[in-house]
Amino acid sequence: MNSKAVILGSNYYIGLSVIRCLGANNVHTVAMDYSTENTYASKSKYLKEQVIVPHYKKREAELLTFLIEYAKKQVDKPVLFPCADPYVEFIDNHLDELKKYYLINMTNQGFWSKIMDKEFLHSLAVKHGVLVPETLSSSDPNFEDQAIHEIGFPCIVKPTDSPSFVSKFRVKMFKCYNEYELKQAISKANNENLEVIVQRIIPGFDDHVYTFDAYLDQNSKVTHWLTCQKLRQYPINFGASTYTKQKYVQELYDIGAPFLESIGYKGFAEIEFKKDEKTGKFYLIEVNARTTTLNTLLEKCGMNFPLLAYNELTGKDIGSKSIKHDIGRVFIYLFEDMLSAREYVKTKQLSATQIFTSYFAKKAPAIWSFDDPAPALNFMYLLMKKVKRKLFRN
Repeated sequence: MNSKAVILGSNYYIGLSVIRCLGANNVHTVAMDYSTENTYASKSKYLKEQVIVPHYKKREAELLTFLIEYAKKQVDKPVLFPCADPYVEFIDNHLDELKKYYLINMTNQGFWSKIMDKEFLHSLAVKHGVLVPETLSSSDPNFEDQAIHEIGFPCIVKPTDSPSFVSKFRVKMFKCYNEYELKQAISKANNENLEVIVQRIIPGFDDHVYTFDAYLDQNSKVTHWLTCQKLRQYPINFGASTYTKQKYVQELYDIGAPFLESIGYKGFAEIEFKKDEKTGKFYLIEVNARTTTLNTLLEKCGMNFPLLAYNELTGKDIGSKSIKHDIGRVFIYLFEDMLSAREYVKTKQLSATQIFTSYFAKKAPAIWSFDDPAPALNFMYLLMKKVKRKLFRN
């Protein structure tokens, strides 16, 4: 079977990592984007095709038709890889139709969307005995009063639909320190018709955030897994990883594997946990249903999750594997890590020495690769263009 790998999204390093993971293993890779702008991942030597497609939101029906027509022209069913949350939602919305023409891990339409819904995920975790931060929904009676008296401050206001929220506000959540900020945050979300939840902040610095990264086969059994510890993120305290190390923590498997198996999950999943610095207990924060920012680290540690999905879906045996020791490798997205480093030092959460010495670790860079330098060079070019435009505006 010579199925192509269709990768939705190459304007971020997640798509780049999928292209490299597959292309380096002789898989024919196809990057599909609605524009060529900022698609630095398409410069990879491991990409065979770049195709411009209709926008996933503005021209949703046209994109569906395009994908179907593209697949019909192929000898074998392509394997479909979403590399951003909006593409996950798009595939999930049309899964029953798309799976006639593509090989896709998930088989139950609507499942991914439910997992991405913070309110639904919270209730699901509670049902299966997994700890989650105390949470209130905007649909609860006396929502604001309950949030003030039961959750307390500081707290966070999070969306139930993350992609729409991030698209509008360019942040993942609002952190509120008092009643006024809480009401302002809720009002902002309401004005955009976005549902939100209010959640207790689990005490602990950024290095108390961990991930359980796993692959579940078509029988919903965990076959491959490893765990990681986040050390820095951007924006600091509540953001995406900029510096994360692989760290073996058996307890994360003990919590995460039974949960994912019991809910019938299939394919790659990353559960983000936060460890309460006071009790030592792990709380489930979210589940990423697509390839994540840490993919380069996972691959360097010996877990090529995109290739696992490709091989299983095309009929190959994938076996099983777990990493139960510390390898000493770290993921780094240098551009944003330098921005976060400035803020950590400025707020006295980390020292300049701590950050400087961390750069001597064995790295898994988000973009740079000696073997495939063109994407990083193109990224630098795009970055300089943005800086130039900003300088001219000023």
